[in-house]
Amino acid sequence: MIVYIHGFNSSPASAKAQVLKAKLEELGRGAEFAAPALPPSPTQAAAVLDALVARHPGAALVGSSLGGYYATWLAERHGLNAVLLNPVVRPYELLVPLVGLQKRFHTGEEYVFTTGHVAELKALEVKRITPSRFLLIVTTGDEVLDYRAAVARYRGCRQIVIEGGDHSLAGFADYLDDVLAHCDEARQPR
Repeated sequence: MIVYIHGFNSSPASAKAQVLKAKLEELGRGAEFAAPALPPSPTQAAAVLDALVARHPGAALVGSSLGGYYATWLAERHGLNAVLLNPVVRPYELLVPLVGLQKRFHTGEEYVFTTGHVAELKALEVKRITPSRFLLIVTTGDEVLDYRAAVARYRGCRQIVIEGGDHSLAGFADYLDDVLAHCDEARQPR
């Protein structure tokens, strides 16, 4: 099972989720794809993800932006491999200015992002990571996040640093072989 974890205000309808899903379907592995719609509350999102991977031991994770933060927590909690796509490193700092009314990109659903949600994010922070679990893919042209924060946070992990690009990682399809190889390592006996 490969679990795609979307970012802040995104959804399972994101371009990267759809590209990954299509690739798995093309390979006859469509049943191995899951992309839950996460609630705005980080505590509730963590519970949804925790329950999903508990049902699929040995799953691999692909997390984008805030989804990368969740994937880090989940990977360390369950001993899973994770691919992180332009992950946010300290969302409890980055998202403070966004407290208030928010709208989901794909659905238009509105909700209130609160200071309580910020505190919930802080509670999910992982102090130490296991470098072998992670593949980091970042773009130097990310207009939302400074890619250098992720490079430093995930020092020792396999890293692909793409010159230019943007936060949406428009060239994601070019890296699917790397993504699937890292995810499939989780299926191999260690």
